[in-house]
Amino acid sequence: MYDFVIIGAGVIGTNIARELSRYQTKAIVLEKENDVANVQSLANSAIIHAGHNPEPGSLKARLNIWGNELYDELEKELDIPLLRSGAYVVAHNESEEKQLEHYLQISLQNKVPGAKIISAEEARITEPNLALSITKVLTLPTTKVTYPWEVAFACMENAMKNGVEFRKNALVTKLEQKDDHYLVTINNKDRIETKNIINATGVATDDIAALLDSSVEFKITPRKGEYFVLDKHMKGFVNHVLYPLPTEAGKGVLLTPQVHGEILVGPNSVFVEDKYRTDVSFEGLAYVKANAGLLAEGVPFHKIIRSFAGIRSTSNYHDFYIQESKEHKGFFHLGGIESPGLSAAPAIAKYLLSDVIGIDSLYPKNETFDPFRKKQPEFHSLSLAEKQHLIEAYPTYGNIICKCEQITEKEIVDAIHAPLGSHTIKGIKKRTRAGAGLCQGGYCEEKVMKLIARETGVSPLSIAYDSDDSSLFEEETKVEE
Repeated sequence: MYDFVIIGAGVIGTNIARELSRYQTKAIVLEKENDVANVQSLANSAIIHAGHNPEPGSLKARLNIWGNELYDELEKELDIPLLRSGAYVVAHNESEEKQLEHYLQISLQNKVPGAKIISAEEARITEPNLALSITKVLTLPTTKVTYPWEVAFACMENAMKNGVEFRKNALVTKLEQKDDHYLVTINNKDRIETKNIINATGVATDDIAALLDSSVEFKITPRKGEYFVLDKHMKGFVNHVLYPLPTEAGKGVLLTPQVHGEILVGPNSVFVEDKYRTDVSFEGLAYVKANAGLLAEGVPFHKIIRSFAGIRSTSNYHDFYIQESKEHKGFFHLGGIESPGLSAAPAIAKYLLSDVIGIDSLYPKNETFDPFRKKQPEFHSLSLAEKQHLIEAYPTYGNIICKCEQITEKEIVDAIHAPLGSHTIKGIKKRTRAGAGLCQGGYCEEKVMKLIARETGVSPLSIAYDSDDSSLFEEETKVEE
């Protein structure tokens, strides 16, 4: 019997798992995908927003500001990357300047540190490529950028270190209430018992809620956002996150420097029917290109290395829905966790446990809880002396597998065998960045595949790109006699 089953291992579910591991509970995280952070947390702008947009007094506003502060703690405890870029929200004329003043007032009500309006001339001191039509900007110095996959990995690894279980490829297909507990059916066959269920499934939150609740108070309508990625050699083209003025469709097309040097351009915002369809479109990417030019002059689109799309779980509730079911005690929903969901994630976890569940009155503290997680060294970022020392201790650090990102054999092998390791091409890419550079795996993907096969003792024919049904090969065409 579990005390808690957390459904969903995105950045929300993994933060909740880590917070829950501070208490003496038996908990497990169930993820339907083949990896952590594989749906909504996989593809987004990676911004820890300062809080200029949420409605004052809303849960979004409160948890956005709190979450932004908590990321400083996560950086120290979990060794996650943070780029303290700051942000500019831009205006092009007197009408937009009035709107900019409106968002300054929202920022002040939300107690966003350091928010103020400055002239375009002052802004161009640090952002010389700002569009010439820009007249003023709202500066938001506490805006940060992170690496969402690593946030989720770090939280889940730390939760597992402190006693939480994790199971992937675990699709919840049925929920039943039995007296004072629940039966959770996984993949239409396995069943586990639990006292409480936490529904943190992103775009599927209303679907999971409907497995038990006859009436669901929120409905998720997915929105797709499409992006370009500019090569890391464009680092410095913009130094701040650049926002247009927000609209009902969201924060708009942005230019966002990333922690590893790339620049994201996008997203657009389009409502879609399929919650898991993340293809890109000519029309969507054309829209992104056209609107990016309103932020900066000469956006270097000739340096695109890839495009992608992500899904956001927009809700008709118009705020974060973080509540216990009205029908089933111990069944908790986290619905409509769209932007600023990543920003608010650590605060959402604390709010759920303290304000909604009342965890302190139910379970004693875990006295052995260890908040720290130290990631493996990033070989490419070390000094020459440090590299030589590591190669002497572990010679496979000297074998570069991914030339674009300078990722070594040792780093990939460690990622395969880690407690939250992966045996897929995409899983290794998410953990090490092998294949994330200019050639997008053209040089190293085969080498990564062979390392996975060697380390796991399986045939290369069995290696998947991502999900279990995404094998790279069907059969051998040349076999040595």
